[in-house]
Amino acid sequence: MTLHAFTDGASRGNPGESGIGLLVRTETGDTILAEHGYIGTATNNIAEYTALVALLKRARRWTCSRLVVHSDSELMVRQVNGQYRVRDEGLRKYYEQVMKLLAGTPFSVEVLHVSREENRDADRLANRGIDARKRIKV
Repeated sequence: MTLHAFTDGASRGNPGESGIGLLVRTETGDTILAEHGYIGTATNNIAEYTALVALLKRARRWTCSRLVVHSDSELMVRQVNGQYRVRDEGLRKYYEQVMKLLAGTPFSVEVLHVSREENRDADRLANRGIDARKRIKV
């Protein structure tokens, strides 16, 4: 079974108040996770990585053969896929955490770049996280 995850990080200001959104659907479109939360002050790139970390930690409990992660963060997707180096020291610890989580998953994970329009539901969740100011466990 393949699961499709949509992640997004939002920052009002850069850095500024930030939130994350996580959405996971089955192949048939059933939603199995829709979560949002507030992460405090962060840059947009840190919020994007934080959303991916939160997703990968939650993914451990799912039974699937493949997880396809959709993100509108071209920078993060290209870094995770090895197309870009991580030059920003502030992002490096998040990148390393993602790579460690990916190495420990019992199923295959594919991280894809999608347009903002294709990721609008996760974006809404990330902005709801900022509005609600409810901290999320990452």
